[in-house]
Amino acid sequence: MSTIPHHQNSDWYSAADMARLMGISHQRFNQIVAERGWRSPANLRCTGHPTGIWRRENGKILYHYSLLPALVRARLAAGTQLATPTDDRKAVKQRLARDQLWALYEKASDKTRDRARRKLAALQAVHTCVQSGMAKDASVRMIGQEQGFSAASYYGWETRVAGIDRADWLPYLLDRYTGRVADPESCSDEAWEFIKADYLRPEARAFEVCYRTLAHVATQKGWTIPSSRTLLRRLEREIPVVVRVLKREGLDALKRLFPAQERDRSMFHALEAVNVDGHTFDVFVAFPDGSIGRPCLVGFQDLYSGLILSWRVDRSETKELVRLAIGDMVRRWGIPDHCWLDNGRAFASKWITGGIANRYRFKVKEEEPSGLLTDLGVAVHWTTPYHGQAKPIERAWRDFCNNIAKDPRLAGAYTGNNPTAKPENYASRAVPLDDFLKVVAWGIHEHNNRPGRDTKVCGRRLSFQAAFEASYAQAPIRKATPQQHRLWLLAAEGVKARDRDGAVHIEGNRYWAEFLTQHRGTKLVARFDPQDLHGEVHLYSLSGSYLGAAPCVEAAGFADIAAARAHAAKRNAWLKAVKQTAKAELAMSIEEVAALLPEAPEAPPPPAPGIIRPVFGNNALKPAVPVPVADSDPEADVLASFSRAVARMRLVERE
Repeated sequence: MSTIPHHQNSDWYSAADMARLMGISHQRFNQIVAERGWRSPANLRCTGHPTGIWRRENGKILYHYSLLPALVRARLAAGTQLATPTDDRKAVKQRLARDQLWALYEKASDKTRDRARRKLAALQAVHTCVQSGMAKDASVRMIGQEQGFSAASYYGWETRVAGIDRADWLPYLLDRYTGRVADPESCSDEAWEFIKADYLRPEARAFEVCYRTLAHVATQKGWTIPSSRTLLRRLEREIPVVVRVLKREGLDALKRLFPAQERDRSMFHALEAVNVDGHTFDVFVAFPDGSIGRPCLVGFQDLYSGLILSWRVDRSETKELVRLAIGDMVRRWGIPDHCWLDNGRAFASKWITGGIANRYRFKVKEEEPSGLLTDLGVAVHWTTPYHGQAKPIERAWRDFCNNIAKDPRLAGAYTGNNPTAKPENYASRAVPLDDFLKVVAWGIHEHNNRPGRDTKVCGRRLSFQAAFEASYAQAPIRKATPQQHRLWLLAAEGVKARDRDGAVHIEGNRYWAEFLTQHRGTKLVARFDPQDLHGEVHLYSLSGSYLGAAPCVEAAGFADIAAARAHAAKRNAWLKAVKQTAKAELAMSIEEVAALLPEAPEAPPPPAPGIIRPVFGNNALKPAVPVPVADSDPEADVLASFSRAVARMRLVERE
């Protein structure tokens, strides 16, 4: 917008300036002057009439600013620069042309810009000579001989910059060659549509192959086509790059053209926010049961520093593996406030994120139990699956592919990262799981403690571990209680305490503690770490109350005398402790109990009989004489029995 030029006397303005200040046309202002009689002789400012509103100066008619509206007068009094409602068309065109020329100059090649600078230097040299008193033609010839240009060229350059501000001469001196332009009529519309349809498809045929196909069809159909290079230039000029990438390379390739968002993680402090993901190693590992496979690692990474906080390895990515990795992180470092994870089956399991309304996997039920992260008060944020830019831990997985999977100790077990990248010694070896875990532990330790990390937090000086510890020492950290520690241990329903001693058996291991003797033969709930079966098992009643922790009782060798002695010592100590407990429970001895028992009372005299039965005769005095029994002969008894049996048989025959 152009501004209103002020007259030497700021109280007086020309008709054109007054019209611009009032926001009306010059013609309309003259109509107002005529209607209101402002330019009447009575309103002329002169010596005899000092209050007049118009006057003449240098042949121009000027009007007093008091004729302006009050708002305009106030702005003038405040010294505000007033803008006209419309710009002068010529000024607008000049400004647009100037901006366009500078844009063309910026896009020009270095060679073209150098030629423009040499022309500007020639113009400035000639002007310097002219100002020193030398004739212009002589100056042009002299400078032209030195720099190698003709007088006609010089005057042509001078014509380009005539009337242009000297600060803008450079873009006006830029050569703008267009070259030969192909005739659009040289390609039939049908041929153009044919080449686009053939070239812009997922198979991504080479353009020369598409052109040869077009040439065969054009010969049969009578189409007109230009040369291959001309048609390719037209296609590159008229079809945007993003469209070509989408049609030939797909949506993922198009997404890569859009710059990734750079997120500043230094806004957090240590352990304020973490992200988690799983990574399958390209290594063959022999598991304890004899099977061979590629193990999966689930790890948690601190977003502030990049430190790998915890990790677990198993056959696949499961909710149990995620649960144990969370437990390791909380046990060693504390509870984070935020966690970024994708909605894979293991992470979106109700045992991990149950109770979160926006889980977007499985059916969310009101009665479902709350997950581990929900119970710990961690805010869960979901990321896009299979999108590495959404989780910084993906960068760590790329390091593990080189530093761990290709470790010399795993030589022969590396599988390659895709079926076409198998090494020459593919599947020549399977590493035992214990050896593999040692390599992983070493690799993660080296990853965390490598100095000179190129991040905003580390500043190319610190390691992830050092940056984390520096912030961790000053950050507010939430620590878990012993009850919360047991939340991430796995639950095994229906573990029965043995009837004999109350011991609990899990996966072939025996666990026992003294409190289990009170729960013999009952079903309990055990929480334990399946990767540390020789550790403690925490036992709960079926109602959910915590009973205690039972250590693992290891089996000893049959001839291990030292183990037998140690077991006997533990057993004797336990028996002694139980005896002492029993003794402490009894404040009265059994003798004292017996002494307090009452003595048996004397038998009372029998009562006198009310009726007496009489005895007749001398039976009361006659002694009982036993009836004599004849001696029996065994043989005679047998013969008599046999005779009776024969007689019965004869009787049956007669009948």
